[in-house]
Amino acid sequence: MSWQHPVPRITEEERQVRLSKLRQGIEAEGLAGVLLGPTESLRYFTGLVWHPSERFLGALVTPTAVSYIVPGFERSRVETLPHLPGEILVWEEEESSAALISRLVGRGGRLALDDGLPLFFYHALAAAMGAERLSNGGRLIRGLRRIKSDAEIALIQYAMNLTLDVHRQVHALMKPGVRASEVVDFIDRRHRQAGADDGSTFAIVSFGAATSLPHGADGDQVLGQGDVILVDTGCRIDGYHSDITRTYMLEGGDSAFERAWWIEREAQQAVFDAARIGVACSILDDAARKVLARHSLGPDYRLPGLPHRAGHGLGLEIHEEPYIVRGNDTPLAAGMCFSNEPMIVFPEKFGIRLEDHITMTAEGPRWFTNPAAGPTEPFS
Repeated sequence: MSWQHPVPRITEEERQVRLSKLRQGIEAEGLAGVLLGPTESLRYFTGLVWHPSERFLGALVTPTAVSYIVPGFERSRVETLPHLPGEILVWEEEESSAALISRLVGRGGRLALDDGLPLFFYHALAAAMGAERLSNGGRLIRGLRRIKSDAEIALIQYAMNLTLDVHRQVHALMKPGVRASEVVDFIDRRHRQAGADDGSTFAIVSFGAATSLPHGADGDQVLGQGDVILVDTGCRIDGYHSDITRTYMLEGGDSAFERAWWIEREAQQAVFDAARIGVACSILDDAARKVLARHSLGPDYRLPGLPHRAGHGLGLEIHEEPYIVRGNDTPLAAGMCFSNEPMIVFPEKFGIRLEDHITMTAEGPRWFTNPAAGPTEPFS
């Protein structure tokens, strides 16, 4: 299928709204500002995309301004990239970016830090400003990012639709003798042809006993007759991720696999049914484990059973808040988006992961993609 991109990109106006909310938090907490590093949070608030290195590049957000802190020789590059208006302040190779930031913050001001900043830069700032003037800005930043706007949800939906179509093509490609590496290459090529930002962000293709390893096995594999197949892949559209997993067999008749598949589907549905506005994230993880316990799987993280959390948030990062995990008392709110993937692992035999994502609306949960239909029917 050839895709065009009908979904609007995130606009400058939306980014300004995000900055306004961040500034409200800055003022409420009596901060001089928030320092964004070369992270997805920099992209979220300013639109500037930059990959981290040993040289700091980021943005200082204060109640009145956005200032970009840039290595001198990168200034011309930054000027060509999309970003919100703001003064570009440079530091040269023999200078300290931390000292520049300290001067901008001023004497006595407190600075909240992007929680994605590397530890070496925290130490540089602590030496320049004093650790007592630095605080973790993660709560402030993540609290905004985990509630998605309509535009963000539309981008995620588009990416999910694209990846689900690639999954359909992969299913048609599967036959005994195909190599996992062939399938991975096919997935990347089809994502790229369909207009994803950079092809596949990842692709896990596992056959047989390797499906019991949640993130796949090393080396190439060849699909054998009667093998379980697990395919987990995604892409990005304007930075926003998709992430879908299907587990199936090409032919029916394996009663152990089919019985386990339906338990997995029951657990996935239990997570969806437990998702209500105001309910703690941990309740959803509990719901999946209760299903498994009724079928004598687990308990807790014991195998055969569910070895990890039941889901994770998704947006500009493929794993972000909210996490659907035991002990997380964060209440679900409209605009949250997260995976539903309570994988069941039978060590050295097979694993089953059915992964679809949910967005919370004021009326309750909504699937981004419809769940799989059956053990040999990975699509509704």
